[in-house]
Amino acid sequence: MTETPEAQRVREILAEVRPLAGEYYRLTGKPLGVTGEIAEYVAAEILGLELAPPRTEGYDAIRKTSNGSQRIQIKGRAFGDGSSKSQRIGKIKRDAPCDSVMLVLMDNRTFDPREIWEATSANVEIALALPGSKSRERGALSVTAFKRIAVRIWLPS
Repeated sequence: MTETPEAQRVREILAEVRPLAGEYYRLTGKPLGVTGEIAEYVAAEILGLELAPPRTEGYDAIRKTSNGSQRIQIKGRAFGDGSSKSQRIGKIKRDAPCDSVMLVLMDNRTFDPREIWEATSANVEIALALPGSKSRERGALSVTAFKRIAVRIWLPS
């Protein structure tokens, strides 16, 4: 599968939006609301992923391997040095047709990536099924909880 013209154009737009999102945060102290989309772009650029066509149900990118294609749901979180350790990532789509979930952690002032973590969909399902948390019932994990079930796959060099 090759990226569609729409996916290629989305990639171009997000490359332009990324510095604007950082500037907006620096000026207002609030996120612009495109963190997830920028995370998809950043992961695709760094890891050589193919963005899925817009509005694809359940996954955001495809990784080609010698064993076939892997469908990846991508989540993003932008934070600064003084940010709370209990920040939550966006809702993870349960029972989505994906093989893994990636979390792209970015600096909230520049939207430069700091780390990328990846967990299998099976591990995410297990973590979301644990009793005792209303947010987990809604499909949300804290960044810390996600890191416990994931592997860090990228750090800036």
